Amino acid sequence: MKSIDNRIQHEIEHGDYLVKHGAGEIWNWESPAGKIRWRRRVEMLCHLIKEDWIVLELGCGTGYFTKELAETKAKIMAIDISPSLLKEAERTVKRANVKFILDNAYQMTFGDATFDAVIGSSVLHHLNVGKAIEEIFRVLKPGGIIAFTEPNMMNPQIALQKNIPYIKKKMGDSPDETAFFRWVIGKKLQQKGFEKVNVQPFDFLHPAVPEKIINTISRVGRLAEKTPLIREIAGSLYITAQKP
Repeated sequence: MKSIDNRIQHEIEHGDYLVKHGAGEIWNWESPAGKIRWRRRVEMLCHLIKEDWIVLELGCGTGYFTKELAETKAKIMAIDISPSLLKEAERTVKRANVKFILDNAYQMTFGDATFDAVIGSSVLHHLNVGKAIEEIFRVLKPGGIIAFTEPNMMNPQIALQKNIPYIKKKMGDSPDETAFFRWVIGKKLQQKGFEKVNVQPFDFLHPAVPEKIINTISRVGRLAEKTPLIREIAGSLYITAQKP
C-alpha cells in the first residue's frame, strides 16, 4: 500500500507541475503534428460511445479529451487525482453532461456496475495497472467496454524516455510512469476477467514533425501500422476490451 500511496502523491505533485509549465506543451498536443495526433485519439475513443451511456473518463487532466467526449451527448464522469488539473478542467470545460470529480483510480467512490464505458488517454501508464484494472472492472456494467490509448514500450524513443531517469525528467514525465508491451497489458486484462481484448500498435507521427511534411509522414505511418513487425515499434497502443 505504501508504494501506491507514494505513487498517488507523485501524481498530485506532477499535476501541479503540468499546470505550472503548460500541460498541453508537455503532453505534445500543441504542435501542428501534436494536434493531429490528439484528434486521432479523440476519434478512436469517441466513436465507441453511445448517447445514452454513462461514461467514466479516467485521468481527465485539464479536460483536453473531456470537451470532445461531451459532444457524444453521453453522461461523462471525469475523474483525476490532481486538484490542480481538475481546477483547470472545470475552468475550461463547462458542459451540462460533464461532472468533474476528485477521485482515486485504485478506490473509486462509484458503486459496482455503474458505467457503460471507462476510457482514457495516456493514463494507465501512470498507475499501478493491476490495481487500476481491478477497480475499472468493478465499476463497469456487464457488457461494458474499456478503451485507452497508451505509450508503447516497443518504440525506441518511448523505451529510452520511460527507463532512463534523466531523460524521463527532461521530458516532463512523472517519476513512476512507464509504458506497455502490448502482449503484457493484454494478458493482464484477460487475467482480470476481461474478454474481447484487443491491443493494437498505432501512430508513427512524431509531434515534432514539421507541418509541411505531416501529410507525407502520416501516409507512410498508416502503411507502417499495417506492416507486420514494423508496426510493433509504433509510438502508441490502442487498447479495448469488454466485461462479460
